[in-house]
Order: sequence, then C-alpha cells, then structure tokens
Amino acid sequence: MKAARTSRSETGLGDYVDRLRFPADPWRLTETGFDGEDIGTSETLFSVGNGYLGLRGNVEEGHDFHSHGTFINGFHETWPIHHAEEAYGFARTGQTIVNVPDSKVIRLYVDDEPLLLSVADLIEYNRSLDMRDGVLTRDLLWRTPAGNRVRVRSRRMVSFTHRHVAVLTFEVTLLDKEAPIAISSQLLNREAGLDEYRANPDLTGETDPRKAEAFQGRVLASRMHKEENGRIQLGYQCVNSEMTLAVAMEHWVDYDGDYDCASEVEEDYAKHVFRTHLKPGETFSLTKVVSYHTSRVVPARELADRCNRTLDRVSDEGADKQFEDQREWLDEFWARSDVEVGGDAALQQAVRWSLFQLAQAGARGDGNGISAKGVSGSGYGGHYFWDTEIYVVPFFTYTSPVMARNALRYRYRMLGAAEQRAAELAQRGALYPWRTINGEEASAYYAAGTAQYHIDADISYAINKYVRATGDDEFLAREGIDILVQTARMWADLGFWRKTAGNEPSFRIHGVTGPDEYTTVVNDNLYTNVMARFNLRSAAESVRKLADTWPDQHAKMVARLDLAPDEVEEWERAAEAMAILWDENLGIHPQDALFNEREVWDLPNTPPEKRPLLLHFHPLVIYRFQVLKQADVVLALFLQGDHFSMEEKRSDFEYYDPITTGDSTLSGVVQSIIAAEVGYHELALKYFWDSAFVDIGDLHSNTADGVHVASAGGVWSALVYGFGGLRDYGTMLHFDPRLPDPWPSLTFRLTQRGTRVRVTVRKESISFDVEEGPGLTVDVRGTHYNILAHAEMVVPLEDQGPRLDGVPDPAKFHGTLRADGTVITASLPPNVNEPDAMDIEAEAPPSLT
Repeated sequence: MKAARTSRSETGLGDYVDRLRFPADPWRLTETGFDGEDIGTSETLFSVGNGYLGLRGNVEEGHDFHSHGTFINGFHETWPIHHAEEAYGFARTGQTIVNVPDSKVIRLYVDDEPLLLSVADLIEYNRSLDMRDGVLTRDLLWRTPAGNRVRVRSRRMVSFTHRHVAVLTFEVTLLDKEAPIAISSQLLNREAGLDEYRANPDLTGETDPRKAEAFQGRVLASRMHKEENGRIQLGYQCVNSEMTLAVAMEHWVDYDGDYDCASEVEEDYAKHVFRTHLKPGETFSLTKVVSYHTSRVVPARELADRCNRTLDRVSDEGADKQFEDQREWLDEFWARSDVEVGGDAALQQAVRWSLFQLAQAGARGDGNGISAKGVSGSGYGGHYFWDTEIYVVPFFTYTSPVMARNALRYRYRMLGAAEQRAAELAQRGALYPWRTINGEEASAYYAAGTAQYHIDADISYAINKYVRATGDDEFLAREGIDILVQTARMWADLGFWRKTAGNEPSFRIHGVTGPDEYTTVVNDNLYTNVMARFNLRSAAESVRKLADTWPDQHAKMVARLDLAPDEVEEWERAAEAMAILWDENLGIHPQDALFNEREVWDLPNTPPEKRPLLLHFHPLVIYRFQVLKQADVVLALFLQGDHFSMEEKRSDFEYYDPITTGDSTLSGVVQSIIAAEVGYHELALKYFWDSAFVDIGDLHSNTADGVHVASAGGVWSALVYGFGGLRDYGTMLHFDPRLPDPWPSLTFRLTQRGTRVRVTVRKESISFDVEEGPGLTVDVRGTHYNILAHAEMVVPLEDQGPRLDGVPDPAKFHGTLRADGTVITASLPPNVNEPDAMDIEAEAPPSLT
C-alpha cells in the first residue's frame, strides 16, 4: 500500500499511506478503490482469521490475485532437506504450511458476463475490515457491458467463537432491467494444479529466505468427495506428513423467486451454481457456511463427520447468530485489550489493526503455536520462531491470559522433540528449534538457525512472566517446570567455567548466535548470556518454590525428570558467575567477545538499493563487519533492564543504534522502547511510527507474504513498555512513563492476577482505574500506590523522563581506540556500488548467459 500521495499526520510524520484510497478511521481499514498493482499487499491487509483458520483477502471472483491463500495453523507438509555437504546433526525435515482448499470463490455472471474487477466498470467500490465486529465487507456498483447497474454486497467472517467455521454472504441486486444471473460458489483444492497455484511465478530469480519453500509435486491426496442433501464434503491427506483434513460447505438462499441449483463434485473441485432471472429492485442473497477440521491421526472421513456436526450446529443457530457472537467476542476482547492514542486517527487505525492481527493470529490457536505470519500468508513457511515468546505472548499475558497459556502449552508439547534435538547436539536437557512447525528443527542454515540457543531462554522468559502475572502455579507445576528444568540443564551443560589471572572464575557460553543474524556463531554473546542467566535463576527459583508450596507436585517433577538437588545449586552458581562482558575503552557492553574487533559498516553511505543487506551480500561479507540486522544488546537492555544502569543503557544504545540496519521488522519496536527510556523521544516516536505502519505502509516490501505478527506484538510493547513506561520485574508492576510530545494522552489496559486496570498517561499525571477485580499495588517511579476497586488513583508526574533531541551520532565512536589499540573507522565492502552478480547476469547478452 505504498502511497501515491503521502499525507502528514498530526505528529508531523508521514504515515506512508494514500489517504484518498485508504482513509484514516480509528476502527476500520477501508479501501475505496480497487487497484491490481498492490493486490498482494491488500490481500494480506484484508485477511480474516481466528488463530486456527485464516482466509487471505482474495477477491471473491478469484481471477484477480497475487497469492490465493486459505491456511490452518499447524497444518503442514514435510519434505527432506538436502544439503550440498552433509554433516551430523543438520536439520533433516523441512516443513511448510499448506494452502488448504479455497472456499472464498463466489463468481457472478450477469447476462453471461463475468464480474472481473480488473476490467469491470466499477461506479462505486468500498471494501472494509471492521475491527469491532471482525467482518470483511465489500460493496460495489458494477455497470455491465450491456449498461445494467448491479449492486453487489458481500461479507466474510472467520468465527472467534466457533474456531472451525467461516461464514460468507453474497447478495446481488439489479437496478435497471431484468437479466439472468448465475452465481458459482466453489471449493477448490489449489494444491492439486500447479498451473493455477503458480499463476504468478516469481521471475526475478531472487532468493529471499523470508518466503515459503515452494512444493514441487502434489501435496494433498484425495481421500473422499461427496455431496449429500446439498452439503459438499472433501477430504485429504498430506502425502508426506500424513496430516488429514476435511472441509464441508453448504448454502442458504434468501430469495422469493424461483431459481435453479446445479452441483458438481470432483476430487479437487466442487461447486454449486445458482441461476435465476432478477427484476430491477430484486435481491438474491446467498449465505455460504464452511467448516474445516484437521488432525495428525484421525482419518479424513471422521473429520468430515466433525464438519457435519459443526455445520449442523451453525444451521440450528442461523447465520445472524454467528455475526452477533463475533461482535460480542470482540467487544470483550477490546474491553481488555484496547490501546487509545489521543488525537491521531491514522495512528489509532494502525494500532488497532496491529492488535486485531494478534487476535487473528493466536486467539483460537488452542494449543498450536503462533507463526510468524499467523494464518494470513505463507511467509517463512508458516514456521514458529522465538518471536512468539518475546513479542506476542506478553500482549496475551496482560490482556488474554488463557491465550498466552495455550501458546506456552504448545511449547510443552514440543518438549520431547527439543530433548531429542539437544541430544543430537551432544547436550543435556532440551534445545528448542529456531524455526519449526512439528517440533523438529527446520532451519537448513545452522549458523543463523540452530545456533540461536537463546530460544530456550526466550521460552523460559515467557513462562516466568506469565506465571508471575497470572499466578497460574498449576501450569508451572504440571508443565512449565519441565521446560524450565530442561532448558536450565542445557545451559549448565553448554557453558563452561574459565578462570583468568587475577579474576574469579566465570561461566562462559561459546559458539552461539544471538538475535542479530548478521553476526553468527560467536563467544559470550551478551543477549544469550544475560537471558541464560535469567533462565538458570528462574528454573532454580521455580524448583524451590514448588518444593515449598506444592511438595507433592515437586516430588512428581523430581521423579519425572530425575532431578538432583546439586543441579539446582549448580544453576545458581553458573548464573551468579555468568560472563557479562564490558569494554572499558568504549564504555559499552560488547555484543560478543570479538564484535568490537570487526570493522564498522558505514550504513549512512550504503546505497538504498542494497538494502536489506541479506539480499545483496554473502553472509561472510556481512559477518566481517559491525552491522546488525536487528537489536541484540538493546533487546537485552529491555528484557533485563533491572540489571543495567541508565548510563549503561544510554551508552549501549548510542553505540548500537547507528549500526542497526532495521532489516528485521523485530528491531524498531525494541529500539523505540530503549530510545524512549534513555531520552531520545523523537527517535522513539519515529521507530514506533515505522513499526506501526510496517504492513499498512508495506515498508519492507513483503507484506504480500503475510502479516508481520511479531511486529504487531511489538507495537503493543512499544506503547505499553516504551511510552507507558511499564516494567514487570518481580511481581509488582512498575511505571515510569515517556509520553511523546505530540500525544495528549495514552490509555491502555493490563490484567494482573485477576485485576484489570485501565492506565492513562498524560503529560502531568498517570492514572489508574480498576475495571475488574479486587485491586493491586503498583510502583510509580519508586513510590508504591494501592489501587482499589471502583476508585481512580491519579499520580502527578513532574516530567516525562529525560529529553534528548535528534539521534545518536553515528561518528561518535569513530577515531577512538579499541582495546588492542587500533582506531575505529567506518567502511564498506569493496564494489558495494556495483550491480549484484545476479543483476549483471540478467543484463548480459544472451550469448554470455
């Protein structure tokens, strides 16, 4: 949705969106004109889903498209990973989310002329995703080639209350003269035909690791197809993963006149075609109800029975009830989740769209993970990453704890596979995969994949925060404790003790990759060590807590995991002695043991066409420089901020911010949080703005692949942790706000141990109002306040923290000495301004290629 014309919002920052076509609205994302140029982006932006089932925003007619998509969380095909050079322990099983049979197609013919948006004479067009009721609507007025005006209205909804249900309505009204109409409602297995599935092939030859692996053969093998009493069922099984799927659809017609209905059902294709003659002013209304069920073990025919029962229930309740229930569910969601930014409709739209995407990605996953693209696209192959625990789970923890619990339970279900993976890498305990769907490591490039051992600490961090915020000791005792123990064992086994002259022994961790994938397989990565320390301490603390408060569960855990008492003491010693490196010359924490010895990449003089770096430079070129794909040390400063002084945070931020490319959408939100904390208020707002519009503005040119779910979660974090000043160290919530100058107020909700409190930050105060529950105690800049039910607490604020104008000076450290006496300068790889090798080949004469 790159702007043809950019507007300026009240903040003074461009919001990257053509507001003539996409007007600012606090509760809706609306498109006032169809444009095939950015149809891939709009398909993502107008997707609807519930965390289990997702329908991309493809137009009903199906012929104009970038990438058709209907996805079910966790439903995937597997394929063998072939390495050019084999080695023990490499990932063996690739996993890719499957594009399941498409039920969105509803094609209209008037006087035998098809409605095709790219060539149609559209007098009016409006498509809108309303985030209050979770319904995608489209209203258009079409003038047919014969001059007949036709009003076409449709609605599309994936239910939050019935996770297996989608409801689509389609109504046609003729305005001028009588004409025959036909509506063809279809169910199409696009995986069966490569021609249709790859109608828009990628001809660039570009290799982009952010895209899904393309299948080379048939994926879904037909297991059944039938029609009975107007209800159509199709059943399939994945060829390799053997996962099973059934989908069923039925139609209800609201029309007083006569009409014909013809059906066709084949293995990969089914349709109902409705035909009638409409007079001017008459409306033909069609309701299409679809149910999907999937399994790892249940045969497709049994899943078809489940689809039947689901459709029976929906039929008994009626379509209106589904839309009413959807609105009621979302009313409750927004009551506990909404974040209000005063005075900016465009920004409010982006914020609510981001929060709505989190619900669509994870609300009804119900035991599945939350993938990088949710159920909105196939980007990253539908894999789950550490993004979930660090960027998404915190939102659910403080707004919808049940959803957070479900996401964490998925990691518990993967624990057995993580234990096997640790054994493959000669480690004790458990090592979670960097990217996966079924629990096995799916990253073929171990240096930037498997070596990211920090995934263990990230999962443990999310468990610890969830238990502290909710008091859910049952989850801790029965499931969470196993993850904490097994990940702590891995760290204790991976690390080692080292003593240098004149120093106490320290605990070191070598050969790992931190969050920054532009620096791989290093020693003593700061983020990894800091988070491993947290993991070790959290495991020890939780084991002791269980022994004190729930001895029978503690005894079961000890027997289950064969835990020895001296192991817990070992974790505590390792945590206490963890190596946290410090560079005296520069006054910063090095990202890793050798990071400061590398040359600094000259980002200001890097041509824009060479970004992101990962698409234009071999990894070895990037690895030789100090340049970051995403925040690494800065993320540690946020997650473990109580272990760093304000001076250390500012010094670290001023060093690392200028060499961070932002090539990852995970980076901006974290940099916004720390920029706000240390005082760079203008920069904090810019980073936040870029993050809020990363998809709506298609700022990374890949929104077509699906929603950046982690970035959407980061938007909430930047609002609540960054500008709201929340810190959740320990059991009490702490607040030190940083309200941006242009904003009159910021309001958000938090749920802590059964109490939901509304927090409002203004320039002169922060106020707390308990909306549900008995109340709680909070800390505001070192003073404790008891917040009681049915009473608002207003705390005056002297300021909004330190205020530093501008941005950190990228040359601040240039000319200074490293520890080895060399001088720090900035440079670029040779030939950086020359065309890429692939571009040269593409431009060469045929005789040379």
